[in-house]
Amino acid sequence: MPIRQITIVGTGLIGGSLGLALKARGFRGKIVGCDRLPILERAQKKAAIDHGQTNPNDAVRGSQVVVLATPVGAIIDLIDSLGRSLSPRTLLTDVGSTKTEVVSRARTVFGKTVPKRFLAGHPMAGREQCGVEFADAHLFQGAAWLITPVPGQNVDDGLCGDFLEWVDKIGAKIATLEPQKHDRLCAWISHLPQMVSTALAASLVDEFGEDAPLLPAGGRALREMTRISASPYLMWRDIALTNKNNIQEALLKLEQRLAHIRENLDTRRLAEEFERAHHLKKS
Repeated sequence: MPIRQITIVGTGLIGGSLGLALKARGFRGKIVGCDRLPILERAQKKAAIDHGQTNPNDAVRGSQVVVLATPVGAIIDLIDSLGRSLSPRTLLTDVGSTKTEVVSRARTVFGKTVPKRFLAGHPMAGREQCGVEFADAHLFQGAAWLITPVPGQNVDDGLCGDFLEWVDKIGAKIATLEPQKHDRLCAWISHLPQMVSTALAASLVDEFGEDAPLLPAGGRALREMTRISASPYLMWRDIALTNKNNIQEALLKLEQRLAHIRENLDTRRLAEEFERAHHLKKS
């Protein structure tokens, strides 16, 4: 049976972009948004949703799929509050940037039925801007959509399979891995770059002041390195809290690497670091 209605809880950048992408790729069902009233009004004006509800319990009524597109802490809370009252024929999925605690909460709430009732997901498609104003129907084109199934879950079956068909249609590339491996990987390829960009931008402000025209002077390299430093703390707070150990490990290893470079600026070992870095595959 085709999906007739999808509820997106959290109609910001990711949630709004998902609504736009589904419509652009031919989804003919109803898309219900759940958020604060001013955000819902902007989401409807942008045509990212068809209808808005401020109450999550009202928003999920009649939907075959419910997508949690809020910060990770709210996702965990919503699994608790919504999961216990959702119809057993409704699939709950999420787009959170960390997965171990999300999956753990889902297994607690759904028990043995979790394989048919919850699909943990994470589209690697964020931007430094937040809000439905920046939503883009092409945001997921070519992006990885990571899923972390529970043991024994057939993600090609039932509503999981139906939803992932739409993920494929909007241009995302689906990849599967375990929750713990996901969080360690993302600590390195997503969370660490954010912390590095934040640290570099904060250090530049401390060294040269808030009004120094550094970005024009620094050129493309500096702009690229500091672009994501504009990301909102409220989004990254929950990521840091739910993936603290992996991020700490990545930061420590990078600190050690930077110390090695600092101590070898005038030796052959600096060239070796450049050579090592060139092995990173760009494709």
